Amino acid sequence: MDIKGRLAVAVLRLVGRLPLRWSRRLGWLTGHIAVLGRGESLRVTRINLQLCYPTMEAEARERLARHSVVQTALTGFEVAGIWQQPWSRSEDQIVRVRNQQLLTERTDRGQGLLVLMPHIGNWELFGMYLSTLGPSTALYAPPKVAALDPLIRSGRQMNGAHMVPTNIRGVRALLKALKAGEMVMVLPDQEPDSGGDFAPFFGQPALTMTLAHNLLQRTGCRCVFGFAKRLRDGFELVLLPAEQSIYAAEQKVSLAAMNRGVEACIAAAPDQYQWEYKRFRRGPGGRTHRYRKG
Repeated sequence: MDIKGRLAVAVLRLVGRLPLRWSRRLGWLTGHIAVLGRGESLRVTRINLQLCYPTMEAEARERLARHSVVQTALTGFEVAGIWQQPWSRSEDQIVRVRNQQLLTERTDRGQGLLVLMPHIGNWELFGMYLSTLGPSTALYAPPKVAALDPLIRSGRQMNGAHMVPTNIRGVRALLKALKAGEMVMVLPDQEPDSGGDFAPFFGQPALTMTLAHNLLQRTGCRCVFGFAKRLRDGFELVLLPAEQSIYAAEQKVSLAAMNRGVEACIAAAPDQYQWEYKRFRRGPGGRTHRYRKG
């Protein structure tokens, strides 16, 4: 293990021992330092918000950008504890679950459930909660810092979730789980490494993954959206129904509905969305220059 890896593990283990209120204070401090430093996160966030909220007052958009950077830092510090502490401690931090019936409803007996989880609030907590409800499967890509892999993997698998690789073997595992009437978790709001198709996202053409559409078409499963919204005293887990058109056979119709579902989730907590991600790196004509410095 290299020095960088050792340091990362040591920091995460140390932060993971802190109560939630203290990890949040450290996250708040780190986030504000990032804002004052006017680094890459704030720069990218400003670009994305300008694209997605062009009619918002400039002052309000700048305030949202700064809040978003701080909220992302809070997530980073929170997950250190969530990956390491007993689930009972994390569960105590869940204040309420909104629309929980969406997780248990079935139109057909034994029908699988696809849960789309945008990067809002603490998505790690949300995923771990879902895995307490029954067999669940999710894609997993090892982190760039290899030393963190055991810690992250053990945390995500704490409640029995099945982690599968982000390749054809993993996709087959997702299909098998859904056909068996189980739950599958997918993060729907990042550019796919390969393939994908363009669909509107806040009025902008965004390269969008086709995985969810293919899973829906090949298994006839149900679909819902969900995220963990940060509250002052813990978290609210929120479930939202998917539009009927997400089940459409036509791919572009389904992808547009999926992106609108992500937008609906963001509307519930816009400052807690991970706006720091370069969502519009590629356009229909190829790579864009939206994030180029200068």
